[in-house]
Amino acid sequence: MSVSHVVTVPTLKVHLPEPPPPSKFDQERAAFYRLLPNLLATHRGQYVAIHGEQVVDSGQDQIEVALRVQSRVGRVPIFVHFVSEDGAQPVVRSGVARLPTPGGGA
Repeated sequence: MSVSHVVTVPTLKVHLPEPPPPSKFDQERAAFYRLLPNLLATHRGQYVAIHGEQVVDSGQDQIEVALRVQSRVGRVPIFVHFVSEDGAQPVVRSGVARLPTPGGGA
């Protein structure tokens, strides 16, 4: 004859720390991707600046857009990105050529 025993073990409560809230920059980046479908219709091929989770400026030059916004709102995190379907940034060339130096170094 077999006797079975039931053992009761107290339940452990695990308290994991709350994840930190997203940074302002992360919030602005998320807003850009949330707004992207509409931005493709209104700002395709331009840079847009996101502040307060809305478009606050746009233009053809990323640095100019960022500087205009910072002159208005101060040095706070903003998100400036190129509006395109694939999210790719345009390739920018500086025009500086690297020439070999005498002695073989680059």
